[in-house]
Amino acid sequence: MAIGQLKNFQGYLRPDGQVGIRNALLVLSATGLTGPTGRRIAAALPGAVSASMPYDGGLLGEDREAQIRTLIGLCINPNIGAVLLIGGNPPKVEHLAEQISKSGKPLVAITLDECEHDALTLTDRGLRAGAQLAMEISRYRRQPCPLSSLFLGLECGRSDPSSGLVSNPLLGLMADRVVADGGRAVFGETTEWLGAEHLLAKRGVDDAVQKAILDAVLDHERRAIAAGLDLTGENPGPTNIAGGLSTIEEKSMGNIAKSGSQPIQSVLAYAQVPEHAGLHAMKAATYAPESITGFSASGANLILFTTGQGNSFVNAISPTIKVSANPDTLKRLHQQIDFNCHDVFTGDESLEQAAVRFLDLILDVASGSKTWGEVLGEGEEVVSRFGASL
Repeated sequence: MAIGQLKNFQGYLRPDGQVGIRNALLVLSATGLTGPTGRRIAAALPGAVSASMPYDGGLLGEDREAQIRTLIGLCINPNIGAVLLIGGNPPKVEHLAEQISKSGKPLVAITLDECEHDALTLTDRGLRAGAQLAMEISRYRRQPCPLSSLFLGLECGRSDPSSGLVSNPLLGLMADRVVADGGRAVFGETTEWLGAEHLLAKRGVDDAVQKAILDAVLDHERRAIAAGLDLTGENPGPTNIAGGLSTIEEKSMGNIAKSGSQPIQSVLAYAQVPEHAGLHAMKAATYAPESITGFSASGANLILFTTGQGNSFVNAISPTIKVSANPDTLKRLHQQIDFNCHDVFTGDESLEQAAVRFLDLILDVASGSKTWGEVLGEGEEVVSRFGASL
């Protein structure tokens, strides 16, 4: 289905060819020792975004690889104009700086060791360096960019029947439109494919992708069983059940509606950057803060997040448009929800009509208009863990 005519938005073209819809300075603390310092520096620089990895020593195997991949991914997300990188582990900071610098964006890296392990000295040096970076990126200007420059992260949280019937299918239409124009989209929440994974697998572009989808769900199910977890009692959760969802299969059918109808090109690891355009699935945690951070680290420059009962979480780096079709929720949370589609739920508007309005809002936010989450400062990054530390 065609939703409007081909449209442009005003974005920031990056040296590596990506397009950002924001132009933020990221203050990234790569180690737990420097987290408070990073937050202190970011707070002193208006418009800066702070992210922190509370762990460092003792990370092993897949866990360590995922953490490094995520930190690099957050820094090279196209919404970031420049990076101030700090940390208490010089080899780690050096490695991250080397990888981040490949994006061509301005970067300054400072270690706690260089500051004689004095957090106040690090604060002073970091603040001065951050101010210089902020001044540099303030000279960047927006320019017309096609819809294909968007990379959508598709999320739902505290879902109810209105999510599965209206809000999530609406996201599916947006994913279809952006992907059809040559853009990218990613969905995750792997546990919530359970019972509907066969429908997703049919959309895999080849046998390998189809198998990867089925294997991802089976892995999550096996890990839950090994931990003695009853998915029936945990997912749907109490809030979902109170809202009217009864089984994981019912929730999954609503969840995968976000993915639309396009072929699935790959199954990404957590925070993995897709190799090409199209729709991608991410094998990742269901918990929204972790899931969305995985999307942002994979390069998503805009998050579309539906909720039935209400959910205030938004991403720090990628603007998050909150969507709901639940009339009661919209009355309670009118300063949390960015897009109201309850008229579709009540039958007073078609899904196609709402999709036209929604695309207009997406392009408006992509061009610089703020979401409620941005206005209220709700953004945060929460990186998944995959194992125990030494």
